[in-house]
Amino acid sequence: MDKLLYINGEWMGSELEKINVTNPATGEIVGTVPNAGVKETREAIDAAYSAFLEWSTLTAYERAEYLEKLYEMMVENKDKLAKLITIEMGKPLSESKGEVQYAAEFLKWFAEEGKRVYGRTVPSHTKDKRMMLIKQPVGVVAAITPWNFPAAMITRKLGPALAAGCTFILKPAEETPLTALMLAMLCEKVGIPKGVVNVITGQPVQIGEEFMANPKVSKITFTGSTAVGKLLIKQSAEQVKKISMELGGHAPIIILDDANVEKAVKGVLLSKFRNGGQTCICGNRIYVQEGIYDDFIQKFIKAVETLKVGNGLEEGIEVGPIINKSGYDKINMHVQDALNRGATCLLGGKGEQQDNAYFYYPTILADVTKEMIIMNEETFGPVAPIQKIASDEEAIHYANDTMYGLAAYVFTENYSRGLNVVESLNYGIVGWNDGVPSAPQAPFGGMKQSGIGREGGIEGIEEYLETKYVSIGS
Repeated sequence: MDKLLYINGEWMGSELEKINVTNPATGEIVGTVPNAGVKETREAIDAAYSAFLEWSTLTAYERAEYLEKLYEMMVENKDKLAKLITIEMGKPLSESKGEVQYAAEFLKWFAEEGKRVYGRTVPSHTKDKRMMLIKQPVGVVAAITPWNFPAAMITRKLGPALAAGCTFILKPAEETPLTALMLAMLCEKVGIPKGVVNVITGQPVQIGEEFMANPKVSKITFTGSTAVGKLLIKQSAEQVKKISMELGGHAPIIILDDANVEKAVKGVLLSKFRNGGQTCICGNRIYVQEGIYDDFIQKFIKAVETLKVGNGLEEGIEVGPIINKSGYDKINMHVQDALNRGATCLLGGKGEQQDNAYFYYPTILADVTKEMIIMNEETFGPVAPIQKIASDEEAIHYANDTMYGLAAYVFTENYSRGLNVVESLNYGIVGWNDGVPSAPQAPFGGMKQSGIGREGGIEGIEEYLETKYVSIGS
């Protein structure tokens, strides 16, 4: 499955050195992509820059028609895309199919939102003046996306960018470029004009530096680690580029003693073990009030021990492989540190290596304390550390005691109590009795060091627009 770069409506880069793409469930090479650098990145930027003038002057309805067609094409090719996601990323096929549908929904949502980019008139302070505001596309957008959602993290940026009238250059994660290039093929099939969408694979440092240094790029949108995000923010300052950043998370789950335990178990299961715990909003630390601590743990163990681990292409698999060795080593280190500091392993606590593939069994840790690394750093794996808490105030304190502020969860059946917790949590996303809060029509993004800006919802398209104020003298 050898793929090429997609630049200015052409497939190129066959002469370049190749990067291997491997299946994390087997360690086998499943394809190659070109290892592009500065030259190819500049070509992609020039193509997007040239295409911007015509694309930005299309009506919102014309751009929406392209996005609607791309949505339909993704749905038609759901099975092919899902299999490709599982092959290069590892998540179970059922989850991959869900991701494809979720990813396509962003295109449909923003196709409509593009028609609702409104300006406004402003009452003037003098009789001889008229004042108005208009919204215009920011320009060429460069997007850098992660490996854990190879389709959805692209369309969440592509949809609003194209709807707003921007042109787009994508640099997908080195681990999962095949899905991105298949999406480019679908863009080509629906007739999106040359240069409007470009996909470049290769050297992240060289490509990223050219994105930041080239004045033709007006906006950077990035999903990934906080460390890399900080570097990009510093680099963006040189030209004061418009940026949006969806960075790391360390999501707390608070389960209060009046929670519906069955509902909490189901919610935590979905939040924690979806995608093998390799999501930025998955529950990373669980705080359970002492009144239901034992009951929750007993029921949680029964639910988690049924999860089947293996190759995501196999029937019935619910937890796939860890993306690579470094991810596996980090999970193992977090678990061993917790055990060394007094945590009790109630389930799992170990992994398995098969050739170049890495699996970690769903793990539950009890008697966890604040000092353990796992309660202070994002694990990105199928490990559920549980700490007993005495009060709402203690839970809120622990939840907020972090530099991150992406997602948090609370389980309680009491309205006023839940509202107090929700309002007290310093997070951009809160799931209240809901372990899967993400939706195309809702804003997604974090506070503190978890990011800048929002994706999805009516807020998502604003990230790709400039506001121009016009004062007209009579």
